[in-house]
Amino acid sequence: MTDWQHGFYKLSADDRRQQLTKARQLSPIEEQVLANTSSDLGDELVENYITDYSLPEGVALNITVNNRSYVVPMVIEEPSVIAAASNGAHRVSRSGGFTAPRQDRQLVGQVVLDDVTDKAAVKAWLLEHQDEILTIANQAHPSMQARGGGVKSMKVRTPGDFISVDLGIDVCQAMGANSVNTMAEAVGKWLTDQGFHVITAILSNLATQSLQTATCKVAFRYLATPEMDGKEVAQRIARLSDLAQVDPYRAATHNKGIMNGIDAVMVASGNDWRAIESGAHAYAARDGQYRGLSTWEIQDGYLVGKIVLPLPVGVIGGSIGLNKMTKINYHISQIKSAEELAAVTASVGLAQNLAALRALTTTGIQAGHMKLQYRSLAASVGATPAEVPLVVAQLKQRSHVDQALAKEILSTIRKDQVND
Repeated sequence: MTDWQHGFYKLSADDRRQQLTKARQLSPIEEQVLANTSSDLGDELVENYITDYSLPEGVALNITVNNRSYVVPMVIEEPSVIAAASNGAHRVSRSGGFTAPRQDRQLVGQVVLDDVTDKAAVKAWLLEHQDEILTIANQAHPSMQARGGGVKSMKVRTPGDFISVDLGIDVCQAMGANSVNTMAEAVGKWLTDQGFHVITAILSNLATQSLQTATCKVAFRYLATPEMDGKEVAQRIARLSDLAQVDPYRAATHNKGIMNGIDAVMVASGNDWRAIESGAHAYAARDGQYRGLSTWEIQDGYLVGKIVLPLPVGVIGGSIGLNKMTKINYHISQIKSAEELAAVTASVGLAQNLAALRALTTTGIQAGHMKLQYRSLAASVGATPAEVPLVVAQLKQRSHVDQALAKEILSTIRKDQVND
């Protein structure tokens, strides 16, 4: 560790920026940018804080879930994601919208024992003491139980050489990670006192007791393109869905598209998108074969879609109550409960998936994607907001597009404006 890094965490945010500027020879302009985008809240949330890093926010429209219409804030830096979610949702809304029933919602607190010589005997002992274990867990967080939540169940598994005590915990409307960890650690301490070797006691992000399902159906006529009738588009989407169930290479991309929408909603709602992402991919491989999280098939003249994945979301807790933008986003979406947020989020993921599959099976993914990428490319070479549409218009006419071409077009536009 170099001298400037020693004690860095003890400094104020201003002093950290000064140290970093000197050590990395940042320009005065760069230092000022860091200072201008900093906040007191950011300094409270993360360690070694220097500034806030912002991402664009937009809203997905036409999201109809359980007969209610939503405007859903999404935070993401990738072009076309919000447009795709709105496009897919609009096609579904014209056929009745998404159905996402309220489902059980529990997190898993995992207490794992190691160095077990007789797994059968230990498992039997744990099950005999289940009531006592649940009581200890609930006593560690009595306010949760007072709100109607708390530990509701216990399961004992024997993965490999270990024994895992899985606590099913209802965290009410919160994200709940800290609550679950507190309860798991209390049980872990008690089991240690009983003579067991506890190797870990922590939340599991594979929230198999917080599964959310969303379904929809789309009439063929809402899938048609100028070149292809809706029935053929539906059949192609269904076959591409089949591929994602048997080929992990396709499934990974299939699920990435779904998580484009889900992650963006999670960031905007203040939830831990990394936990949701981890749990979703683990669930996709739950039977040993990594598969697509959604399926599409033809039923009675409709394309029918279904998605199931863990969505242990919350509307309180963590940084949700601290971030002003998050509060505004809940005002925009009018989402009031964790159950409602899970239903809408799963529906956005399915809408995103529909739009991606429809594009992939018809014009190709790049046709629509690149139209939106052109704007980013124009901005990246220094085009002003007034110049961006002019650059984009010319980029659309070229067969090969890159940054060098964008610079050339921008330069020509500026020269023409000077000559005029």
